[in-house]
Amino acid sequence: MKQAPPTDRFSTLRAAQRQAHEHAPGLRAIYARAGMTPEDLHSQADLARLPVTSKESLVMQQREAPPFGGFLAAGESDIRRIFASPGPIYEPQFRSDLDGHGFSMAFAAAGIGPGDRVLNTWSYHLVPAGLLLDEAIGACGATVIPSGTGSAEQQAQLIMDLNVSCICASTAFFETLVALLESKGHALPSAWRVRSAFLGGEMGNWLGKRRRLEHRYGIQTFSAYATADFGLIGYEQPDSEGYLIHPERLVQICDPVTGVPLPQGVPGEIVVTTLSAGWPLVRLGTGDVATALSISADGLVERIGLLQGRVGQAVKAREIFIYPRQVEELTLQLPTLQRAQVVVSKPAGGREQIALTVALKPGCTAPPTLEAEVLDRFRQITRLRADTLEIQEAGRGLKDDEPWLLDQKYS
Repeated sequence: MKQAPPTDRFSTLRAAQRQAHEHAPGLRAIYARAGMTPEDLHSQADLARLPVTSKESLVMQQREAPPFGGFLAAGESDIRRIFASPGPIYEPQFRSDLDGHGFSMAFAAAGIGPGDRVLNTWSYHLVPAGLLLDEAIGACGATVIPSGTGSAEQQAQLIMDLNVSCICASTAFFETLVALLESKGHALPSAWRVRSAFLGGEMGNWLGKRRRLEHRYGIQTFSAYATADFGLIGYEQPDSEGYLIHPERLVQICDPVTGVPLPQGVPGEIVVTTLSAGWPLVRLGTGDVATALSISADGLVERIGLLQGRVGQAVKAREIFIYPRQVEELTLQLPTLQRAQVVVSKPAGGREQIALTVALKPGCTAPPTLEAEVLDRFRQITRLRADTLEIQEAGRGLKDDEPWLLDQKYS
């Protein structure tokens, strides 16, 4: 079921930012740089006039004005917890937060509720993941088993002893748990009650891995896109592509350099604004790259695709960014390919040159149409034409540990 955003999110945003503007000097400085006030926010174009604040900038501001960098607009008595994420970045959690920063939406969409017993293997120490998921599961009416990180042997035993029906884990740790259970003689899936798993994302053909796990172990897998700063940003819905954006997160997909919002389907940095008045982050660049799959009536992103990488991994060619995930996607879409690499260079006085190299899988030979297929698929994925293409036999050039993308413009 498609969620409907609030009637006028910009009215809500103006009210929240107006209140925060009075109490948060870090926020006031952002508006001053743009020559704006919260009263100027009536559309996504108005929002885009504000500069993007990077995670690195937030770290520096918190060092200069500890602990919250001048962005806290709530009283001390309103703060329930303070989380410390890598950086470090300090994030407050308020007493009014009853659903784990919105994570309950992800579990409710997956059908988690009364009668479920959920093993939560995410860390409860300093970072927000474990506690936020714990609260979200409880808000859905399910029972939490707060295992956190720790002994895989013990956690595998908990799954069987406590009739766990849902597991929250990284994909790698989930695989470790099921391998342990199988090594102990448990015939999965018939031997357990697990019917779903909330899994952390991975690069590569992650959806393909999830489908194999689902088929082998008789489960449904689901996931979400979230950060420590905002909690849940987007979540999966059954039979829908990508992540539906939480209605209280105002998302734009932006050019990583200029901060200008990009058209639907063009990859860029995920930039998020919250409707929270107490922790009023506005236009925070997550550093993560995705594409917008659909846009809401108010011009903000409604749904995003899977993450394609990080901003720092991108290479610009002819005013368009290429991401490692796009090069990897080429090998996933063409079954004869084992590996691919793009090298971007710039001869003196010339335009950027894109050299594409692909390696065949062992035992595969290049069909007559492969060159045209590779070039066409690369153009569809990146919106760029490769200047050269080299097709290598398996084991004769590219190795599996070589980078997908190289920037040699200034070499």
